Amino acid sequence: MARRRRQRGRPVHGILVLDKRQGVTSNKVLQEIKSLFGAAKAGHTGSLDPLATGVLPICFGEATKFSQYLLDADKGYLAGIRFGVRTATGDAEGEPIEQRPVNFSEQELLTTLEQFTGEISQVPSMYSAIKVDGQPLYKLAREGIEVERKARNVVIRELSLTSFNQDTAEIQVACSKGTYIRTLVEDIGEALGCGAYVTSLRRTSAGPFTLDNAYTIEQLDEVCQNGGHEALDELLQPIDMALKLLPQVILGETTAYYLSQGQPVLVPRAPTTGFVRLYQEGSQLAFLGIGEILDDGRVAPRRLVRIYS
Repeated sequence: MARRRRQRGRPVHGILVLDKRQGVTSNKVLQEIKSLFGAAKAGHTGSLDPLATGVLPICFGEATKFSQYLLDADKGYLAGIRFGVRTATGDAEGEPIEQRPVNFSEQELLTTLEQFTGEISQVPSMYSAIKVDGQPLYKLAREGIEVERKARNVVIRELSLTSFNQDTAEIQVACSKGTYIRTLVEDIGEALGCGAYVTSLRRTSAGPFTLDNAYTIEQLDEVCQNGGHEALDELLQPIDMALKLLPQVILGETTAYYLSQGQPVLVPRAPTTGFVRLYQEGSQLAFLGIGEILDDGRVAPRRLVRIYS
């Protein structure tokens, strides 16, 4: 009989909102944070380019069951732009491949930004993390290989100009999942007839989490030195914060028991369709997980936690 592999690290459950620093991959900072917390299980919620900084939620333990909801959530960014130059990668790390004169006004830029608000079509960059036959596009691009990419529709909910100085600008973007800011900036540059690339990129929000909730690795190191793992755990957001857009359903103790055994249950005044957040009533609500409303009105368990948080 094979022995069960012993899990290394301590049980940690919750969500850390990291303010990712520039110049490192999301996987590298994930491993740093996992080691700092001494956690048995952790995962991030969608990669940020090494160039990018800002909000990167890290899910620990049972929270990893719900990371897809943060992957699918809207995002917010501040992006620096340089007009008049195109680079191979669409950002400051790539070699310049074309230069053109810049001769548009601030008003013309504002008018162009309006054209990119709402549902738009994007062709992902060859330097994106999309995989083709198991290989990320950016790896193929670095080998000089270019493959056909299908256009995809994304939604730009907000696109505003925060600063402008003739050949440079900064924009604020609120967008749906899957939006490529480098592609957006390149497309804006083409619409203006001069080309453009991203000089800086900072993610300001991911779902319900913002920079106000975020900690740098330096801040986390200091907290750990002063208070150890217990102090670090105090910085974690509750698991159910990732699911704030789902309606809440509260169950009694008996109903919660049957649901925890995998049985659909009837809950008065529950929503009539869709997914819901499930809680057990008590002196404090205990988060149970996610359920789905069946055609007959009962709530079926879909993803439950093994702890109450």
